[in-house]
Amino acid sequence: MKRLLLAAAFGMLSISACAKAPSPVDDAKAPQSAAANASETTKPATGSPEERAVAAIAALNPEVKVDYIGKAPIPGFREAVVGGQVIYVSDDGNYLFFAGAGGALLDTRTQKNLSEATLGGMRNKLLKTIPASERIVFAPPNPKHTVTVFTDVECGYCRKMHQEIKQYNAEGIAVEYLAFPRMGIGSDDYKQMVSVWCSPDRKSALTQAKSTGKVDSRNCKNTVADQYQVGQSVGLTGTPMIIARDGSQVGGYLPAKALRAALDKLEAGGS
Repeated sequence: MKRLLLAAAFGMLSISACAKAPSPVDDAKAPQSAAANASETTKPATGSPEERAVAAIAALNPEVKVDYIGKAPIPGFREAVVGGQVIYVSDDGNYLFFAGAGGALLDTRTQKNLSEATLGGMRNKLLKTIPASERIVFAPPNPKHTVTVFTDVECGYCRKMHQEIKQYNAEGIAVEYLAFPRMGIGSDDYKQMVSVWCSPDRKSALTQAKSTGKVDSRNCKNTVADQYQVGQSVGLTGTPMIIARDGSQVGGYLPAKALRAALDKLEAGGS
C-alpha cells in the first residue's frame, strides 16, 4: 500500500494511461542528504528545515529527485518541486501535502494519508446515489472483496482490465462497473456507453464494446450522465479508477493478484 500511496501522490499510477497525466518522476536518486529509511521516520528529524523536508520526501520514496526546495508561502512549511509537482512539507518534517487535484495530507512518520478517511466517506456517499441496479457486476460466488470501478469502453487500460475479469473473480474480487465516458457527455464514447447501459444484456454488451470497439446503437432512460458526474465528484483523473469498499482509491489498472494483495492489506488495516 505504501508504494500505491506514493505512486498516487506523485501522479505515477497507471490510471493516467487513459487520461492526461503529469510526467513521471525522474528515476534519479534523491540527494545524499535525503537517504533516510522509512524505519527512521519515527525519530526526531535533524538539520535545517530544507534538509528535514528532503529527508521526509526520501523516506516516502528514496528514488525520487527533489528538483527544488525553498521557503513556502505557508508559514511553517518548505516548498519542494518533485517530478513537476509542488509539495509542501512542514518545517519539522512530520507532515506533507500535495498541491493540485488529488492532493493529500500525509503523516510521514506513519505513512498514513490523513485525508483519505474523509475522502473515502465522501466517495461512499456519492457512490450510494447510483442504484445497485445501475452497476454492471462481474462477481464470483461469495466474493472476498468488492470494488467499484469507473470504466470507459475505449480506454486501453480499461480494456486490459476487463480482458482479465476472470482472473479478478478467481482472486475473490467482485467488480462493479460504473460508466465514465472520459471524452465527455455527448461524445461518441458517451453514446457507446449509453448503448451498453441500454442493452438488455449489459454484461455482454460491455464485453463486446471493449473487445471489438463496437456495440449495437441504443437509447433509453439511463444513468450514464449521472455516473459520469459522480466520477468527477469523487476525484477521478483517469480510467479505470478502482475504489475499495471503504471508499479508498486503490489505483488504476492493477493485475488481479496485486489488487487482491492491496485489498487484503486495506482490510487488515495495513499501510
